[in-house]
Amino acid sequence: MSLLITGANGFVAGYFLKKYSRKYKIIRFSFRNDDLAGLDLTLVDTIIHLSALVHQMGGASKEEYEKVNVTQTLDLAKKAKESGVEHFIFMSSVKVFGEESDGVYNEQTECHPQDEYGVSKLNAELELTKLEDDSFRVSIIRTPIVYGHGVKANIKNLVSLVNKVSILPFADIENKRSMVYIGNLCHLVDMIIEKKESGIFLASDDEAISTTRLIELIAKELDKKIYLVKIPFFETLLKVVKPSFHKRLYGSLEVDNTLTMKRLFGEAKATLPYSVEDGIRLMIQGIK
Repeated sequence: MSLLITGANGFVAGYFLKKYSRKYKIIRFSFRNDDLAGLDLTLVDTIIHLSALVHQMGGASKEEYEKVNVTQTLDLAKKAKESGVEHFIFMSSVKVFGEESDGVYNEQTECHPQDEYGVSKLNAELELTKLEDDSFRVSIIRTPIVYGHGVKANIKNLVSLVNKVSILPFADIENKRSMVYIGNLCHLVDMIIEKKESGIFLASDDEAISTTRLIELIAKELDKKIYLVKIPFFETLLKVVKPSFHKRLYGSLEVDNTLTMKRLFGEAKATLPYSVEDGIRLMIQGIK
């Protein structure tokens, strides 16, 4: 089977290429370096579209998100459909649901994105769905935080913090955050390709974990002795001074992907290749 993968220099694509290059014939495409007009898709069976303007902590304009996440996506999808490509896989985000919540998101939850990134991803999803027919399947994968060797941003910063500081004020945080190890995410992508399944899918590890447990697992794999303490008013102060940090450390964002697991594996409680502990260990081993 011949695949075309976009965003080939990115975190997820790098893992997929390394893991599945013997199983599939994989063509790489870059919107930055290659010409879409000259791209020949006549022999391509499936496209995995990973290229995106990801969520920017410093913010990006609505127009920038729209151009990369919607317009480029649709340009590629329309060309794919015209060229006879049978399957288009779009990597979306749980940001289409909204922000942190005490509830649990699932495949059927209504979407109410709260930032331009989430809006752009949802708009792309809606427009892609309009292109779908019997000869052109569209699969949409919504991901929470993806982690593993080579991850950047929040997880990388947390690993660095745990490695450098022995006493941290993050004891007894009882939030629940779903994440997905990159090996589990790529396993889901592989199954979607094999089964030629279309529709909405949610990627997630088998359990959601708290910030406190995440830090403990990271410290364990770093072989680092840390002390987690609870400082009075620290959470309240952080919420006022750094609300974005507070949200990431104390907020919950949990997904229930029972329907995804049942569709792909035939049972709601199917086990993915890697547990959370496995994922953290493999991530830290790659860093050491």
